[in-house]
Amino acid sequence: MNFPMNLSSALNIAQSGVETSTALSDIISRNISGANTSGFSQKIGNVVTTLDGGSEVASISNAQNQALFNNVLGATSGSSMQSAISAGLTTLKTIVGQPSGDTSPAAKLSDFTNALQQYEASPGDTSLATAAITAAQNLASTLNNASATVQQVREQADSQMASSVSTINSLLSQFQGVNAQILAGNATGGDVTNLVDARNSILTQLSQQIGITTSTAPNGEMSIYADNGLPLFENGVASSVTFQPTSAYSATTTGNAVYIDGVPVTGSSAVMPVQSGALAGLANLRDNISVTYQTQLDETARGLIDAFAETDPSGSGTTLAGLFTNAGSTALPSASGVPGLSGQIAVNAAVDPSQGGNPSLLGNGINFNYNTSNAASYNTQLEEYITNLSTAQTFNSAGDIGTSNTLSGYAAASVSWLDAQQQSVSSESTYQSTLLSTSTTALSNATGVSLDDEMSQMLDIENSYGASAKLLSSLNSMFSTLVNELNNIVTA
Repeated sequence: MNFPMNLSSALNIAQSGVETSTALSDIISRNISGANTSGFSQKIGNVVTTLDGGSEVASISNAQNQALFNNVLGATSGSSMQSAISAGLTTLKTIVGQPSGDTSPAAKLSDFTNALQQYEASPGDTSLATAAITAAQNLASTLNNASATVQQVREQADSQMASSVSTINSLLSQFQGVNAQILAGNATGGDVTNLVDARNSILTQLSQQIGITTSTAPNGEMSIYADNGLPLFENGVASSVTFQPTSAYSATTTGNAVYIDGVPVTGSSAVMPVQSGALAGLANLRDNISVTYQTQLDETARGLIDAFAETDPSGSGTTLAGLFTNAGSTALPSASGVPGLSGQIAVNAAVDPSQGGNPSLLGNGINFNYNTSNAASYNTQLEEYITNLSTAQTFNSAGDIGTSNTLSGYAAASVSWLDAQQQSVSSESTYQSTLLSTSTTALSNATGVSLDDEMSQMLDIENSYGASAKLLSSLNSMFSTLVNELNNIVTA
């Protein structure tokens, strides 16, 4: 039996309306369920008109805003870089950088200078000589510990770089799998919205480790590039990110570079170094900031050895290390600097009572006898040492705090440099954190789920469903009436 075309079409339209409303209702329920899930984006049902005048949900897509998402990725990388540097600086500042404290080289230099001045005022007092030697030992020990701390920071940064590289490779592997599923889903017209959310989550995690940019092809395939332009994922294949960690560090150790497909992206050999992310921050901490601070410590140690060097009074021109030595050697350190000298500086055993030494030799001469008359009040040499401490010296420019200063001025400048580094990083970290928070909020507002909006849409869909269902019921009734009338005609 053939029904009138207009009733049949109306029935199809009503049925499709019910089905479309049901599908949209399911999408809204899905949005409401995922509203508080991190990384979940609003799902949108794309409704189209069918050939018979009905409707259907042809596809489901994510609410997206690529520009805002790129801002989040950039802010994440910037914030992670500053956090990595800040953690290392905090360690240096807490342990070796306080202007006054048991671990500060500047404070210990001040203590030693005071002890030396007291001994110079009463050169015959052996207890003051012993006190000056003790203060010198405390200063040398503080420099030793400070140098060790710097290398610990570098070693920790190196270890964290290894972890970062491992994380990058793991995320790229995950990305490769999800990206392939998205391509397959797009090819068959499947729902890939959850996969897109998963891919975006991987990108966000990746941006914590290394600065990235992305590009997406019309078929949905995505490529990832490091912020230096090198590909991390391209043509469906992840790049190889490699790094050989160094287990122990000394001042002469140069950490290994991180490579992307064989191209160095950290260290002095990197022509195109990575610019942001935890990896960039850790490399900067390991290879630049800590190395510069180590140079400052080493130059302080060299300045001490030079200030207390002894020259042969006979006029031979021989000059030897006196109170302070390089691990016991009386040879003077090179004027160009000795890496790790602050970790090796020691008080001459000849004046150390614990090693059988005589503290009074500090004033009379360790390598040469200056007090030839054995006068108890002889303080000429002590006066010279105090003068040397207040006289400007030349320091290595690699210390980044000037090349001419007094020893105490240089030590104070080192503390100020570390303070300035920490303040700069703290300020930049605050800025990046604020930028990240603002960018994340903006992205959430643009692509996240608004429960108010979803509930409002749900009411609209319920009304549409009710109208379609009522129309369907009416059409069914009409069809039943029509069928009955036709049956009556046939049987009459």
